[in-house]
Amino acid sequence: YSCNPVIKQGCKNTQCKGCDVSYGIIFLLGLATNGLALRRLCASACAMNSTAVYMASLSFADMFFVISLPMRIYYHHQKARAWTKTGDLAGWNPGAAFCQITFILKYISLYGGIFFLVCIAVDRYFAVVHPLAPALRRQRVALAVSGGIWCVVLGLSVSLPLLRLAASRQNQPCLLNPSSLRHRTFILVSLGLVLGSFLLPTLVLIYSYCKVLSVLRKSRKRCPRQRRSRRQTLKIIYWVLGVYLLCFLPYHVNLLGYTLTHVKLLPHCGLVRLTKTVHPVVLSLASFNCCLNPLIYYFSSSLVHREYRRDVCKVRGSSKSARNILKDFIQLLTDAKYPFLSCERSSRRFGQAARE
Repeated sequence: YSCNPVIKQGCKNTQCKGCDVSYGIIFLLGLATNGLALRRLCASACAMNSTAVYMASLSFADMFFVISLPMRIYYHHQKARAWTKTGDLAGWNPGAAFCQITFILKYISLYGGIFFLVCIAVDRYFAVVHPLAPALRRQRVALAVSGGIWCVVLGLSVSLPLLRLAASRQNQPCLLNPSSLRHRTFILVSLGLVLGSFLLPTLVLIYSYCKVLSVLRKSRKRCPRQRRSRRQTLKIIYWVLGVYLLCFLPYHVNLLGYTLTHVKLLPHCGLVRLTKTVHPVVLSLASFNCCLNPLIYYFSSSLVHREYRRDVCKVRGSSKSARNILKDFIQLLTDAKYPFLSCERSSRRFGQAARE
């Protein structure tokens, strides 16, 4: 049998309108949240540490996808018009350049975001599990790592064969990952790169946060403030892991099934229909991550709030050196692992204030 009618079927009018609405909401929310996050980071540029460097890179990566959303909205709008007028999606062809740019922006944002989320996880791993080894958390190291990640992501996004094959067939929608039996090898290699770019970072991220959770659970909080801070930190980590897996895991599982059915390795029409039907939903979930990242990492974390309040230069003309800022930040993270030191210092300060 053949699944070609199912494979060639594109989004219908209602589906395209649904994509327009979801992308429009994500565009507005992503522009607002990432814009505010970047503004906040720029305001504390004088106190830029490793965490802030990775967060800024994450916001820039999310912004790439936000910028690409108007192009996707235009694509679905034109396809909906073609379907309404002629009943055939091939009535409008976006062209190779349009598809290239759209795919490049998508992969830069998607996998750049994943890599920088992993960098933040590893950064917090060293901060909590190995707080006395700050060499890997210096600003220069973070800048070098971020620069290397940008180079890797740009190289992968431009060189993926899927980008060159995106507009190779007029009857294939360029915003759906195309395939052809003649290009099976290239498609499978691309699939391996894409899944590898997700699976390996995901394992690192889960390991890092599991170690952080283990340390935080074992620590005994003697001060009510420290116990409250630990509960908030644990809650944030659970949210980070949950949102990450919810946004990215369904997309990559569906991508695996979608690609294998299209190269005839899983020639099952039911699976073809399922992957095509679910594709807009899982893609919207992955896209929505660009709105959630700033909310979690910039506006919901009490640790980040304290870090910024301590690091940001609130008084003009402040001569606080980067070395002192780094010492303060290391002290904050040392308190996170050895809370009794913080409690003892607080008690000493309280005793001194009482004597005065």
